[in-house]
Amino acid sequence: MKKVILLAVALVATFTASAQVTINNVKVEKTLTFEGQDLMLNGAGLREKLWYDLYVGALYTTVKSGDGNTLVDADLPMAITLDITDEKVTQEKMKDAVTSGFEDSCSSKERKAIEKEINTFIGFFKDAIVKGDEFQIAYMPGKGTSVSKNGKLIGTIAGLEFKRGLFGIWLGDDPADEDLKEGMLGKS
Repeated sequence: MKKVILLAVALVATFTASAQVTINNVKVEKTLTFEGQDLMLNGAGLREKLWYDLYVGALYTTVKSGDGNTLVDADLPMAITLDITDEKVTQEKMKDAVTSGFEDSCSSKERKAIEKEINTFIGFFKDAIVKGDEFQIAYMPGKGTSVSKNGKLIGTIAGLEFKRGLFGIWLGDDPADEDLKEGMLGKS
């Protein structure tokens, strides 16, 4: 118990004393700038499956919130970063996870309405994914959701409805990982 308390104190000290927090050896910055818009770290966490630590996910917003549904529905600038931490994450597994994620975050009617956008997004994962890759998924009102890999823009998909479905994968009622959602919402 004493070790857990010391670890928690050390983590808080690291988070508050520096410009970043470290999760699973990934340095998560406290701020991110997207198209001239400063975003602050809302929260971050680790995506785990079985005994694998797949990636570190971080959510950046203009207004901090602990309510996933509010953030999913918000027409405000925000971004999610995914830092791949395990070689088990491949392009095929990412495509499968995204497909499954949209099934969990959207009704069949909602998926049908954004089917073209979902397919475009899945197409962004055509190149190999390796440990150390970082994806940035950033939404800008009036422009859409831009996806970058390792700092290079892959593409942008217009529409708030697509953003809602996509961000719902991590922040919705049936998220990919409940602990990661809690971390992104600043609750863990």
